[in-house]
Amino acid sequence: MGYIIALAGKGGTGKTTIAALIVRALKEKKLGSILAIDADPNSNLGDVLGVKQADNIGAIIDNISAAPEQLPAGMTKERFIQHQVQAAIQEEEGFDLLSMGKPEGPGCYCYVNNVLRGLMIKLINDYDYIIVDNEAGLEHLSRRTCRCADILVVVSDATSVGLKSAKKIIELTKALKFEFKKSRLLVNRFNENIQKERIKETGLEYLGSLPVDSGVEQLSLLGKSVFDLKSDAPILKSLNLLGEQIWKRN
Repeated sequence: MGYIIALAGKGGTGKTTIAALIVRALKEKKLGSILAIDADPNSNLGDVLGVKQADNIGAIIDNISAAPEQLPAGMTKERFIQHQVQAAIQEEEGFDLLSMGKPEGPGCYCYVNNVLRGLMIKLINDYDYIIVDNEAGLEHLSRRTCRCADILVVVSDATSVGLKSAKKIIELTKALKFEFKKSRLLVNRFNENIQKERIKETGLEYLGSLPVDSGVEQLSLLGKSVFDLKSDAPILKSLNLLGEQIWKRN
């Protein structure tokens, strides 16, 4: 069974970049097969990984809704969608990518989440590691896009707002009875002046911090991927030091 690493956090904390860096670290360490799932409707994970995304679940739903006659005889709508989604998984060197996207046409967005949940159950057995980059904020949690994981990494910056959001996220996961074997707080762009009491107030076990890295900011400005980041980059060094706590199987 695959090891699921889910990431959550408010917008602007660098959550997607960290998800991509975890994919890079796992690939370079050759720890096994990797599936990166972009569960954020804004679909930025592919860009950060340097992948030109083709199809996504949202577009598949729209196409089928617009032309239901394309359903093969004797195949249910759900089964056809699952087949199309399987075909939409992009195979890259060292990892695969599946993008959720967002339907543009009329219809219930919850249906897309249901399809993704059902498909994830099947995919768990096909990969050694599944990294899920969830939508920023709390809405995706109430929709239960990602119900379970081996580890939930809640990403925050060093601001009071970021840490309060982290606290709300973990409180909501407990209220909704999510099945996370462990949950950890990761503070990105760490500020040495941050009050340790604020970290404790989140109610999350503190995983550690990642430094401000000008290399990451430069990549973002140039639209390059995390694979263009130098191997001695400060953020990569820090992530690898924390890595055992993130991706080590118990």
